[in-house]
Amino acid sequence: MVDRPARLGIIAGRGRLPRRIAEQCQSDGRYCFILALKDQCDPETVIGFDHVWLRMGAAGEAMARFYAEEITHLVMAGGVVRPSLASLRPDWRALKFWTRIGRRALGDDALLKAVIAELEADGFQLLSVPDVLDDSLAESGQWGRYAPDEQALADIRGGVQICRNLGRLDIGQSVVMQQGITLGVEAIEGTDSLIARCGTLKRPGPGAVLVKLKKPQQEKRADLPTIGDRTVKAAAAAGFCGIAVEAGGTLVLEKETLIDLADQHGLFVIGLCPEDIEAIDHATG
Repeated sequence: MVDRPARLGIIAGRGRLPRRIAEQCQSDGRYCFILALKDQCDPETVIGFDHVWLRMGAAGEAMARFYAEEITHLVMAGGVVRPSLASLRPDWRALKFWTRIGRRALGDDALLKAVIAELEADGFQLLSVPDVLDDSLAESGQWGRYAPDEQALADIRGGVQICRNLGRLDIGQSVVMQQGITLGVEAIEGTDSLIARCGTLKRPGPGAVLVKLKKPQQEKRADLPTIGDRTVKAAAAAGFCGIAVEAGGTLVLEKETLIDLADQHGLFVIGLCPEDIEAIDHATG
């Protein structure tokens, strides 16, 4: 755990994670300032906190606000739908960044690494979500009342193989498997849309399994895979039988609520230890 800064800037996208970080700062007696991304951040995220709403292309104004607030440390939290360059409408600062990276940053992870390098060059220290939010990482083992059966375990192993290959290509972090068949892989649409789509594709018999892992080359300070009670609700609605995530590499929101919901719906949720993931990957690599 790094020393927690007295003043933290939160670059906030979709979901509840940015507000959870802000609430943690408030509980710890630390100041935070939220840069809420227009058309991305949820309105309720900023209630009661100092903030500014900016579009993603307004990089110059964003840096100016952080400097004015004497922010030295930043954390990136929440989902972001990647815009096209045309819709981004970059200001001079953002345009300078895009011109410099050219075609190098094609995947999400590569792009985020370039953004982090740019922010660090401007003098900011980037933190990961676990650096500022207590007990946010998934633990290994079975979380609730239910455990995967043999078919689900086989689907998890197959899902790990596919996720690792997807990650190496910087495509996505999730896959849905059922009875040895890949129902869908995550690309730009995100996990919730993947779950909904695969719910229409599932076969009769034992339910599908969502497998969610960080990419092998993942930049841990941005876009770690995340699950919460909404993930469980979506999986239950789609007729899945369980969820498997990477322990120590997946962010978990409202874990106790998540477990209660999984138990209510008869779903298993497990954390896969990194050693087991590596062993599966090595055996098939």
